[in-house]
Amino acid sequence: MSASFDKYQKRRLRSSYFSVVVSISLVLFMVGVLGLILLKSTSVANHFKEKTAMTLFLKDEISKKNIDDLRASLNKEPFIKEVVYISKEEAATTHAKDLGEDFIQFLGTNPLKNGIDIYLKAAFVTPEKMTEIETRFQKNAFVAEVSYDKPLIEFLTKNIQQISFWLLIVSAFFGLISILLINSSLRLSVYSKRFNIKTMQMVGATKGFIRRPFIIQGIKLGMIGSVIALLGLAAVIYYTNQHIPALQLLNDYVLLSELFGGVLLVAFLITWLSTYFATQRYLNLQTDELYY
Repeated sequence: MSASFDKYQKRRLRSSYFSVVVSISLVLFMVGVLGLILLKSTSVANHFKEKTAMTLFLKDEISKKNIDDLRASLNKEPFIKEVVYISKEEAATTHAKDLGEDFIQFLGTNPLKNGIDIYLKAAFVTPEKMTEIETRFQKNAFVAEVSYDKPLIEFLTKNIQQISFWLLIVSAFFGLISILLINSSLRLSVYSKRFNIKTMQMVGATKGFIRRPFIIQGIKLGMIGSVIALLGLAAVIYYTNQHIPALQLLNDYVLLSELFGGVLLVAFLITWLSTYFATQRYLNLQTDELYY
């Protein structure tokens, strides 16, 4: 009778652990997908921002040495990602191709100016900061005019802020659900051993001694669930990269390390805290309260 009861208890325990692992892996998979969207949306937004150029049209009378000095000074600026010099001859060739005819032959002269396209780092591509940079360059003795697409910058900034805001709201919402689901699963696992906890406490075991194996077991279950979730996430990333190679998901090692590390960290923290507070609750209950 005792042996069959022990087998029943072991099957029940394995079933409980299995349901906890499945719950954790599904929740962490969802968190990972949301994290991927959030991180990649930031990367894509920064990519578009850094493709927006500000053009400095140079005065006709400045020498090649002045131009080289200006380019060297621009490359030292902390807000500049890339500097591209375009001579007026190169600009004329590009315009002629776009127009389909040689306008210099028609005008008899090249009215264009030498220019420098500067590509700013993503953090500086906002209407306020670009206005400050424009004002600064307009005071430069070598610069005749500063030009960039202001409506595009305003459009990008506004839409990126809105998208980021709603992504954060959705991520926070699902993050809260994830914590509650994992917490509930682990609390049920601890609940099934509440009488063991109280028995150990009654024979003199300290709270720390009682909590330790439960916390270790909870973290183990969390790590197993996170590994399963990461395998599923890796499959999603591979599939997405095969069908949308422009995203370059497999080549973005920083994003992948942040994402995988984040999932593991979330699994560790949630399982540790949930198990700690679950065991603490039953340690603080009176014996007769365990039946309710």
